[in-house]
Amino acid sequence: MRLVTWNVNSLRSRIDRVEAFLARHDVDVLAVQETKAKEEQLPLMGLQAAGYEVAAAGTNQWNGVAIISRVGIDDVQVGFDGMPGWGEPEVPESRAIGATCGGVRVWSLYVPNGRKPDDPHYTYKLAWLSALRGAASSWLGEQTVLVGDWNVCPTDDDVFDVKQFAKSTHVTPPEREAFAAFADDGWSEVTRAHAPGYTYWDYYRQRFERDRGLKIDFAYASPSLAERVTGAFVDRDERDPAQGTGSPSDHAPVVVDLD
Repeated sequence: MRLVTWNVNSLRSRIDRVEAFLARHDVDVLAVQETKAKEEQLPLMGLQAAGYEVAAAGTNQWNGVAIISRVGIDDVQVGFDGMPGWGEPEVPESRAIGATCGGVRVWSLYVPNGRKPDDPHYTYKLAWLSALRGAASSWLGEQTVLVGDWNVCPTDDDVFDVKQFAKSTHVTPPEREAFAAFADDGWSEVTRAHAPGYTYWDYYRQRFERDRGLKIDFAYASPSLAERVTGAFVDRDERDPAQGTGSPSDHAPVVVDLD
């Protein structure tokens, strides 16, 4: 099975690139973040014609997650038990969707950004990660993978200039501890060993061309699934503005192969 996670930064804007990517890499399951649309607004005809089924959750032009699979989509769950909400009144955002695809329980996750360490959104981010950890503890005994945009740089090597981020989110000790806690529980991050590069480059000041990026897209696998991983890679070409048609997402797809 070939599984991919990709923050597409608007599925409607990138649909041509997504369809071409799926064909080029012979993808079985694509977990998508930042679809930025309600499900009924998504352009799905081309995907369906290519043999893919889609499960999606979205409420407006922000957030949004989806799973695109050609090996089946069963037992779809939007959000996880205990997932905190945001706003006034507080409501759950479209940041998590799970489905069983080809015998693997796949969760597409878009972790809150946090904005600034003194912002309420940062507190929300930590609460969200804590709630996910609590819910995920009961999934460890299954073939499960938690993939997506985690909005955390777990180590200094995952940010192009850690000094520049000294007063920013993504690199603070509480965020890193929240990310590492999944490994403490028994999850294995299965991309780093095979795909050490960055996965995100801001559009600002040609950061992709200068390779000033962040590594924030990851795949945490349960013990039984981690044993099936045979390789992984980051498709940097998909982030390259000189490649493909239309503008790219600011994230590159992360591909994981299972036996």
